[in-house]
Amino acid sequence: MLPTNFKYLLPIIAITLLFSCKKDDNGNENPSDDDPPVQIDLEGVIEFSKTFGGSGEDKATAMVIANDGGYVVFGSTKSNDGDIVDKTDLNSDFWALKLTADGEKVWSKTYGGSNDEEGQSIRKTNDGGYILSGFSRSSDGDVGGNEGFQDYWIVKIDRSGNLQWEQHYGFAGGEQCFSTFQTSDGGYFATGFLDVTGSNGQGNDDGRSVQHGVGEFWGIKMDSEGNKEWRRYFGGTNNDRSYDALETDDGGFLLVGASESDDFDITDSKGSYDYWVVRVNADGDKLWTKSFGGEEIDVAYAVTKSMDGNYILVGDARSTDQDVSNPIGNADLWAVKFSDNNGAMIWEKSFGGTEFDSAKSIKAMSDGNYLISGATRSANGDVTSNNGQNDAWVIIINEDGELQFEMNVGGSDLDFANDAHQTADGKIILVGDTESNDIDVTNNRGFNDLLIVKIK
Repeated sequence: MLPTNFKYLLPIIAITLLFSCKKDDNGNENPSDDDPPVQIDLEGVIEFSKTFGGSGEDKATAMVIANDGGYVVFGSTKSNDGDIVDKTDLNSDFWALKLTADGEKVWSKTYGGSNDEEGQSIRKTNDGGYILSGFSRSSDGDVGGNEGFQDYWIVKIDRSGNLQWEQHYGFAGGEQCFSTFQTSDGGYFATGFLDVTGSNGQGNDDGRSVQHGVGEFWGIKMDSEGNKEWRRYFGGTNNDRSYDALETDDGGFLLVGASESDDFDITDSKGSYDYWVVRVNADGDKLWTKSFGGEEIDVAYAVTKSMDGNYILVGDARSTDQDVSNPIGNADLWAVKFSDNNGAMIWEKSFGGTEFDSAKSIKAMSDGNYLISGATRSANGDVTSNNGQNDAWVIIINEDGELQFEMNVGGSDLDFANDAHQTADGKIILVGDTESNDIDVTNNRGFNDLLIVKIK
């Protein structure tokens, strides 16, 4: 930890929370008045910064806070040494790492077969375990089969990391799952994209088999054992990918990501790639869709429910026109708040500097604010400083999209934050990956390491 490197918007953010936290049906933290209040004092100082991995490429894409206050971090590893103790090959596998609240390793587990697996999402389940998801090319080892190049791969583990069941979904092409969560009925929902050319139009269970194009949003509703209940795809003739989803209050689902198309299910295209939202009911039937963006490439990666029952969507925007009213740099972290009723935009805000800035996650905090994590190359505008090529970046915004706090973390090389949470003691924990070995990153174990940083 190097105190001289801390950055913060205000000298101290001292917020007495009116609420503490409870989990919603998707495993996120939401306000509750059932427990005593928690005091937050964010100074913008690193409490600890740690790396985990081996001599290969290791990264964290997501994390959850465990019921005991520790962390379960999830991603992928190509290492077979160092912290990775249960694999011998150098292919990519799912990797889950349990840490204490102080960042000490409890256990490390890998899952996969003889080919590559890429981990994308972890969520808590009602039985104290976790649901992991991503995509797989294997048909052996832990993987029950493979239908083509890549399949959705969904893995249920218990609280100790033991594999309980796994399911794969796909066709002859490349399908990739980016988010899976437990639903209010005890089942699961997965989102990502379907290679509809490879499936020859298959992938819908409503009798519709129109072959749109090269990629579609693909939602799969499963039962408690991961067995398919229904599948739906949405998109147009070009590339459309869903990176996140959530369950809506009426039992339906909201799928978000990016669309390159301007036909079929896309009715309001803005330009090259747009933020794209698809709202479906509990049976997977489309209710409405909405595009946000401008003429250039705009990609949404994460969504959360807002305190007033609407939604906030984040990613990055390269556009400087139409829905993007205040562009700052080459690409900005772009947040859009929109209505639950029909997707109408409530507000949109750009954050960053003159270089490339992006968001990969957003979480509602217990004080009514929102924690966003991502990366920045800037050292001006909303970004106080830059340590190297690319830094991990966290910001906090309020309900109106106004910046409350920002801090970058990293070394002189490439550093990314892919997920962040508010901790029980009122601090911030972020995870991602790093190639650095200096400044805020004091120990590099290989080419690319899993990075975890706690900010107080």
